[in-house]
Amino acid sequence: MISHGAYGKDEGGILHRHNMAIERIAVLGAGQMGNGITQVAACAGYEVLMIDIEQQYVENGINTIKSSLDRLVAKDRMSADDAQSALARISISTDRQMAANHDLLIEAIPEIPELKYSTFKEMDSICKPETILASNTSSISIDSIAAATNRPDKVIGMHFMNPVPLMKLVEVINGSATSDEVNSAVVNAAEKMGKTALSCNDSPGFVSNRILCPMLNEAILTLQEGVAEPEAIDGIMKLGMNHPIGPLALSDLIGLDTVLHIMNVLHEGLADDKYAPAPLLIEMVEQGKLGRKSGSGFYDYSR
Repeated sequence: MISHGAYGKDEGGILHRHNMAIERIAVLGAGQMGNGITQVAACAGYEVLMIDIEQQYVENGINTIKSSLDRLVAKDRMSADDAQSALARISISTDRQMAANHDLLIEAIPEIPELKYSTFKEMDSICKPETILASNTSSISIDSIAAATNRPDKVIGMHFMNPVPLMKLVEVINGSATSDEVNSAVVNAAEKMGKTALSCNDSPGFVSNRILCPMLNEAILTLQEGVAEPEAIDGIMKLGMNHPIGPLALSDLIGLDTVLHIMNVLHEGLADDKYAPAPLLIEMVEQGKLGRKSGSGFYDYSR
């Protein structure tokens, strides 16, 4: 079967397969996810350009990568030479135009729909026609993102897990127009980065958050209804279900505002009240109790 977008005709009408070999990667965003993606891509041998809107952000990102690589060297999980080689493959910039000739662009900017759409529209106009545009989104529709571009067959989701250097999964999300060849190229790239790439189709929450966040929400409802205290809820799930971290502690780690955002995406996208966010979750977000990042959530992190 010929993949949509995988072939094209030259002026003489001869059919040629487009080369989708990925050699150079641009990462848009130097925050926690962006610098983690940059690190694993550089360690895999890719030339990587990390871009953010301010010089301070990209410098913070490269310093985080240096610290992470130093820890790997100290633990004998990487040689000092390999760490230095990986760093040498990374360049930084605040100019998005620098991504023009890269083969794969991975967006890792804040999870704001309109910001994603405007960014993909801009990068579609900057990047060469062959460039694959991937989003690290955890919940925003790939089809909606692709609609902002003139290359929906080359738009795909690459949902890395946090922390990127440690977590093995990349959830690869195909939009309705994503070509088989683009999926294959992205899966191969993720595997070269040492990840396990598992594919799914565009749907609210994809697979990971469609299953995870309702479980977190149910744990919050269990607390809200006075069934048990946080330590008991988390302890039962850890010891009884072999979860490495309890659902309330995980909610604090993710950020309660993020959990609420994803529950709203599921509730609206699937039009089913079983996905309605717990009132306690809404209340805590309104109070600014967002978990670890605010110092307070289901547990106190201020000490």
